Amino acid sequence: MKGLILAAGKGTRLYPMTKPVCKPLLPVYDKPLIYYPLSVLIQSGITDIMVIIPDGEEETFERLLGDGSAWGIHISYAVQKVPRGIADAFLVAEDFIRGESVCLVLGDNIFYDETKKYQFMQAVDDNDGATVFGYYVDDPRAFGVVEFDENGNAISIEEKPRFPKSNYIIPGLYFYNADVLDIAKNLKPSARGELEITDVNLEYLRRGQLKVVPLNDSFVWKDAGTAENLLEAANCVREVQERTGRYIACPEECAYNKGLITAEQVHEVGIQLGKTLYGQYLQCL
Repeated sequence: MKGLILAAGKGTRLYPMTKPVCKPLLPVYDKPLIYYPLSVLIQSGITDIMVIIPDGEEETFERLLGDGSAWGIHISYAVQKVPRGIADAFLVAEDFIRGESVCLVLGDNIFYDETKKYQFMQAVDDNDGATVFGYYVDDPRAFGVVEFDENGNAISIEEKPRFPKSNYIIPGLYFYNADVLDIAKNLKPSARGELEITDVNLEYLRRGQLKVVPLNDSFVWKDAGTAENLLEAANCVREVQERTGRYIACPEECAYNKGLITAEQVHEVGIQLGKTLYGQYLQCL
């Protein structure tokens, strides 16, 4: 399975802070925002990853992430010159994902659950169509809402419904089989001129191939797309790390746990960053 991180958004909801820096490079407490979706892919066992970035940001992202070899993975880059919606990511990465299943994660989404990490891996292993996740919220009217049965089969999807049929929304993490490329190619732009990820999910729903995995109450999901959400996410990361003594979205630790790099490699990075709490944490793993 290939991995895609969509990190090409302009971040206009975060202006003026994102005028000089791309949104996925903003800090969330003690690490760049893009570390969070990257760590989800590594935890899922996905080692071939493409990051879709804005035009002119190639050097910046490569300076931070390199080619992924530091984490035992391979990272490549593709430029989305004109933002045309989430589903456009599949067209930008056409040559990369051709004939392969793919996991798409949004570059400004944060996922964490110390007890349920295996759910992502299960979505990789069991994916014969499409798998999305259901996240419970009290008021889902501002989101894409999914209704599903007791077996996890999707029944309906509605975008920002006035009268939701469910309290479960779909966060920015999607697993698709190889059909997703052909589906994306046949999409028509929505009223706002974008290729919508909801339309991709609706096609899998029409085919009877859309599975929903509900996330439990201990699961943390944050969309860091506004200043308020960015602050809330940073405070959440800080609280969890101080309470548990474990870091959220530490790619070195994720890679080590998956057997992609050695303890010596982790320790070496820890020494290089020895003046930071992050580096000290790596040295103590």
